[in-house]
Amino acid sequence: MRTGRSTFVRPVRPEDADRLVAFVAGLSRQTLAYRSLGPVVRVRDDVIRRGAHVDYLDELALVALAGDDIAGLVRYVRDPREPEHAEVTFTIRDDHQSEGFGRLLLEHIAAAARARGIRVLEADVLADNTRMINVFLGSGFRVEAGPPGQIIHFEIAVDPQAQALARAERREQTAVRRSLRPLLEPRSVAVIGANREPLTIGHEIVANLRRGGFTGGVFPVNPHAAQVAGARAYADVRDLPEAPDLALVAVRAEAVPEVVRDCAEVGVKAVVVVSSGFGETGPAGRAAERELARFARASGMRLVGPNCMGVVNTTPAARLAATFSPALPAPGRVAMSSQSGPLGLAVLDHARRLGLGFSGFVSVGHAVDVSTNDLLRWWEEDPATSVILLHVETFGNPRRFARIARRIAPRKPIIAVHPGGPADSAVSSLFAQSGVIRTRGLQELFDVALLLSHQPPPPGDRVAVITNAGGPAALTVGACTANGLRVPPLGERTRQRLGRVLAPGAEIGNPVDLTPTATAAHYRQALDAALADDGVDAAIVLFMPPLADQPDEVASAILDATAAVPEKPVVTSFLGSAGITGPLRRDGLAVPSYTFPEAAAASLGHAAAYQAWRSTAAGVVPDLPGIDVDRARSLLTGVGEGTGTAAELLAAYGIPVHDPGQGQGLDAFLSVGSDPVFGPVISFGLTGGYADLMADVAHRVTPLSDRDAREMVRSLRAAPLLEGRAGAPGVDLAALEETVLRLSAMVEDLPEIAALDLRPVRLLPPGAGIAVTHATVRLAHDTPGGSR
Repeated sequence: MRTGRSTFVRPVRPEDADRLVAFVAGLSRQTLAYRSLGPVVRVRDDVIRRGAHVDYLDELALVALAGDDIAGLVRYVRDPREPEHAEVTFTIRDDHQSEGFGRLLLEHIAAAARARGIRVLEADVLADNTRMINVFLGSGFRVEAGPPGQIIHFEIAVDPQAQALARAERREQTAVRRSLRPLLEPRSVAVIGANREPLTIGHEIVANLRRGGFTGGVFPVNPHAAQVAGARAYADVRDLPEAPDLALVAVRAEAVPEVVRDCAEVGVKAVVVVSSGFGETGPAGRAAERELARFARASGMRLVGPNCMGVVNTTPAARLAATFSPALPAPGRVAMSSQSGPLGLAVLDHARRLGLGFSGFVSVGHAVDVSTNDLLRWWEEDPATSVILLHVETFGNPRRFARIARRIAPRKPIIAVHPGGPADSAVSSLFAQSGVIRTRGLQELFDVALLLSHQPPPPGDRVAVITNAGGPAALTVGACTANGLRVPPLGERTRQRLGRVLAPGAEIGNPVDLTPTATAAHYRQALDAALADDGVDAAIVLFMPPLADQPDEVASAILDATAAVPEKPVVTSFLGSAGITGPLRRDGLAVPSYTFPEAAAASLGHAAAYQAWRSTAAGVVPDLPGIDVDRARSLLTGVGEGTGTAAELLAAYGIPVHDPGQGQGLDAFLSVGSDPVFGPVISFGLTGGYADLMADVAHRVTPLSDRDAREMVRSLRAAPLLEGRAGAPGVDLAALEETVLRLSAMVEDLPEIAALDLRPVRLLPPGAGIAVTHATVRLAHDTPGGSR
């Protein structure tokens, strides 16, 4: 909500009858008058109770709960004369009328109505009900208002509008950030289950809070101790001198629910449940943690965990080390969310050894409430964070993740590691569409983070390699090629410049081999020349232990040359060290070092691909001509009567199904499947061995932008055949991309479609279009194999 508290929105149920009676009984006369468009003396209880019974299609009511009580109610009733219109009414309890319930319920009822074939919501509002009028006018939906009078008639078009979506997203962004402030910037912290014994979880949390410099109150809760880690202890959370913003819970699992209830009772705003023994134990544990989350949200608290290791925020506004990790990170520009508690311990220790500083670290554990999506919203506007790392095992809301990540990634790189699994292709597609850098493991995650937190992404993919040893240089060139980078010859002027300053015997090509006798001056002159070359976008510098060892001087030379050209990144493999070493750091400038040069090349490859994504114009979901949504919906309505066919449905979206005759071209397929996590996923590939033997299939998660469609059809390994390279004439890529976009629009508009398969699709030469020769569609309510 606008206040940062939470509400649970769901359809009304028959068992809500008593809640509805209590809800109406608590409304003021003015609110009742606004709801009924005039004075109301009394509303009969039996009439109110009937409102708990709806058919969820022609009549639907949504309730917003504050705890177990109804705080807001919205209801639509379909107009039997105009089935695409429905009358909508809103009622908000008086004590919640300034918290944003009206706008929130409008967003939800609009989405529910749209899914049920309703296009317009109609409402009559008293002219002095300014709050409700402002909800409609500020929603971002297309709104038409009747002439001014005592009662104003509104018609709200519920088709998703860019402005409505943007305003809803902004409202949610503000609300989520406000709800997270007590978690990430608390004024005081309680540790429930604080232990007197060092090296126990409860003790180390208290010790780290004090060691990390937290300036607010630290309140250990232990009924058997007077002090914990030097801080005064309290017997019960009710005995604390103030209601803490944040409570960390480190008690046995069966005691956690009671502790969380106590926290809610005293006004705690955020809870971190460190305790294990929940979802990882089986169905009963999963049910217990879901109930824990439900209670916390109903009580207005945010909850992290369970089974996590805590929260760290090194920014000056917080200085919060609410964790039992023995390794606390130094302040830095990197923030990280991890879904594994034990892994978090290793992560912080490894980051400390690399010299990688953190602005924030949150171990979300089972993420029953606070999720990666929430944390992305916080770090998006955090000036102390410039790089975001994610260890993601599961996605709570993939579409929301994609929307948030696409907004952040152009400004702050997001680097993620995901363990893979059955939906791995969908995960890769989601990351690719969102601009997220996906790494193959944690080591690579930190390798890329080292580069992007200390150096800019390269403006291109051309790399100069400078070395004092030929063997490692050859490995580096191979690694560059394997990671999508080029090691081109240096320009003629650069080679002449190097020939004048380098020692005899040096190889002036690319790589530039300075030989083992190279001095710091040679490194400076070679790197200066390479970075000044217009054909070079980045440099990898290798320094292996030579006979004449001058590492500090060489490091200083590398820093001097890097500082002179700040727009081109420099990475090193310096004496086989990893991270940010002392000699390669100076006055806010740092050059990362990698144990082996292959890791440096891999990191640079990821950074170059990210920069290429960031430099490409952002895509849009286009308005396509020739789409008849009404016709498509009528076809789906008549499917049970045998009146709808796949060909007719596709034709309603401008995709004809016909025989191409003698047209020559490649045969391909386009399909849509409903992934249980990601929703509709569009797949594209060439038929035959390309897809079956080479697994050469491209995937994208809907909705697709024009950029997504363009990148999708060109991402196949067989793309040279489509583009007219490799001796092939090429195909009509523009027509293929438009067909992909039309399929995306279809499955977004018609959620009844569970699967769709176009096969074969004849890809004709440029300008000749494409020909869909056969199509099948399966609806969500079809029996298995029931294609039409």
